[in-house]
Amino acid sequence: MKRELINQCTVRFPALSRNESLSRSAAASFALQCDPTVEEIAAIKTAVSEAVTNAIVHGYRDCEGMVEMTMKLYGDNTLYIQIKDKGRGIPNVKEAMQPMFTTAPADEERSGLGFTVMESFTDKVRVRSAEGRGTCVTLEKRLRKKGDGD
Repeated sequence: MKRELINQCTVRFPALSRNESLSRSAAASFALQCDPTVEEIAAIKTAVSEAVTNAIVHGYRDCEGMVEMTMKLYGDNTLYIQIKDKGRGIPNVKEAMQPMFTTAPADEERSGLGFTVMESFTDKVRVRSAEGRGTCVTLEKRLRKKGDGD
């Protein structure tokens, strides 16, 4: 069954660390049309922050590029957020999604928990990547409908 698309928006920005906060704000603002809880907004912002930070820090290490974030809202109150880069890509996605795995140089403080954090704050995380072509991370979170659990 095809889901009913209610709204969508795409934002493109340079892969600069200062734009991580832009991505968080854009995702939170887009989600507001669902009247989410404070906890849901915090979860969305955290997951998006991790995905965008990965694109900036790992995808475009030592080079410039753009990050594209597409947000969609479906009739079942599912928020879909896709973060794409055209950076270096991930050689082994399965390995990269393991807790504590990182490709960051030893002199950088990186925990290797980005994908784990994304998974803990959303309902679904999908990662597609190809070396030298970039990475696409898709996050899905079903937001509580007004009146559910109140």
